[in-house]
Amino acid sequence: MKDRLRELVERAVPSGSVVQRTVKSGIWVTATKMAVRLSQLLMLLVLARLLSPRAFGLMGIALLVLSGIRRFTDIGINAALIQDKQENIDEYLNTTWTLEAARGVLIFGVLAVAAPFIAGVFDEPGATNLIRVLGLSPLLYGFRNPAIVYFQKDLSFHKDFVFKSSGSVVQFVVGVGYALYSPTVWALVFATVSKSFFKFILSYVLHDYRPRPAFEVAVARRLIDYGKWITGASIIGFVYSEGDDAFVGWFLSATALGFYQYAYRIADMPASEASGIISEITFPAYSRLQGDIDELRGALLQTTRLTAFVAFPLSFGIALVAPSFVPAVLGDEWRPMITAMQILALYGLLHSITRNFGAIWKALDRPDYIVKTGLLRVACIAAFIWPATARWGIEGTALVVVGVYVFPMLPLDVYLSARMVKARQRQLYAEYLYPFVAASVMFGTLWYAAAATELTPLVEFLVLVPSGAVVYFAVAFLLERRFDWGIERNLRMISDGIRG
Repeated sequence: MKDRLRELVERAVPSGSVVQRTVKSGIWVTATKMAVRLSQLLMLLVLARLLSPRAFGLMGIALLVLSGIRRFTDIGINAALIQDKQENIDEYLNTTWTLEAARGVLIFGVLAVAAPFIAGVFDEPGATNLIRVLGLSPLLYGFRNPAIVYFQKDLSFHKDFVFKSSGSVVQFVVGVGYALYSPTVWALVFATVSKSFFKFILSYVLHDYRPRPAFEVAVARRLIDYGKWITGASIIGFVYSEGDDAFVGWFLSATALGFYQYAYRIADMPASEASGIISEITFPAYSRLQGDIDELRGALLQTTRLTAFVAFPLSFGIALVAPSFVPAVLGDEWRPMITAMQILALYGLLHSITRNFGAIWKALDRPDYIVKTGLLRVACIAAFIWPATARWGIEGTALVVVGVYVFPMLPLDVYLSARMVKARQRQLYAEYLYPFVAASVMFGTLWYAAAATELTPLVEFLVLVPSGAVVYFAVAFLLERRFDWGIERNLRMISDGIRG
């Protein structure tokens, strides 16, 4: 039994060709994402019963500030190291550590001084100390071992699994444990900081490289030259992905922000994490294939097909079960977020099926596309978010975020990606058609069935989830047999890759 277990683990460790290593890495990335997100989701569900929406709103304000300053100071070093064609990047690591440590100290100092003023902008003085304590997270991040970048660069995602999942377990234990003792917003704060501290320690346990203070101008210039577009993308990404949160917190209230952020997290998490798994393992793989445009085009189409196959039923399913899920799992006080959650489920879908494009742009050395399309998205959202939120509240905010993604962002993203790999746009759109049909049949059938029956929210939720899976896979099977969709070949390739 022990020998079989050892053999299974050895077979799962990424090795072999790029394709085999990518598939096996996918196992570990999937395990990592599931462990991290499951622990976070469980923590949020438990804390939703212990804390008020306002507590989550206050924490949301503090996290917005922290995320903002992190994004504005992100110089894209990790992406530059992964994209670099050299396998051994030790010569960059001391300079990397020095730059990241300086960044961590800067963020901590700025937050400590500016916290009262930032909290005043949101008219929430109670957020001051939350912001200051959360400043410890980027400080610890800055001093962790930079050699952990090898986990992704070498497709060694089994090590990344240990690094990320164990930190999330610590976050869950501390957050829930403290909330049971004292159900206040500090449970969320201490959970976040404890996760950062544990990962700081673990980064030196999992890799034997020991950085030292050093700064080589040539190395720094090389890293920053690539990373400058990542910096721009990071800033723009914050504005369009979290600018709506900041606006809701400022324009409405901390409580409204708590509803909006919770709706966003639950609606976006499943489909987005599924695409995130694919994006995380394909960026290093795409970087290795950047010299073969035919291979790259085939890889993009296959990953788009797989992403759509997973994202459509998850997003349509969230919109379907939201009215039963919220009161049954979170409690009646969270009902005001139901409509926003259903709208944002569409955002989760759009976010998921286009997320993989960014990996292509970075791999082909065009990270500037991320910045430029992001600027357009920000401009469109800025033009409509105020009147829509003033008229319809958080539902109006959600409508703007989704509407801008439908047009002009989706057509533009498809156009740029197709052009870069010399594919036709209709090839990418075709990958969305079959999962859209299957998910639509699932949604329509079960929505009608739910409307025709009278079940308690908990029973309805427990019935809809497995029923949705059965209907979706049944329709997908019929489409595969009738039109040779190609998803069966994708799944078989993954299975073959796992078996080596």
